[in-house]
Amino acid sequence: MVTHDKSKPEEASGRFAYEGLERVFHEKARLGIMTSLVSRPKGLVFSDLKEFCQLTDGNLSRHLQVLYEAGYIEIWKGVHRNRPQTLCRITPLGKRKFLEYIAVLESVVADALAAAKAPAQRTGVVEGWTPV
Repeated sequence: MVTHDKSKPEEASGRFAYEGLERVFHEKARLGIMTSLVSRPKGLVFSDLKEFCQLTDGNLSRHLQVLYEAGYIEIWKGVHRNRPQTLCRITPLGKRKFLEYIAVLESVVADALAAAKAPAQRTGVVEGWTPV
């Protein structure tokens, strides 16, 4: 039900725009990658990150590239037991931006929970509107 109540205060304009929701993070796979990396500041090798996030090699590579190009992660190449390894770590910028994103996401959840728990205020059909 849409209402246009002009008596609402102007500060409500854009209240639910959530400008801090960074599009780079706001994707399921990248959200999982960043959560994994922020919780392990020394980084994760590619195979562990792939397992944690349940991604294919190609899918993980593509998402890592997006995060790398944004400056949110760093990628290191090395050798361990004569096998090539890729280590992924969150950058200071990535950590700061991701924590800012999480703070906004927490406000989204809080707003949604508050609205869902509020008593229903449906009083009937709004004058001039008909149900579809």
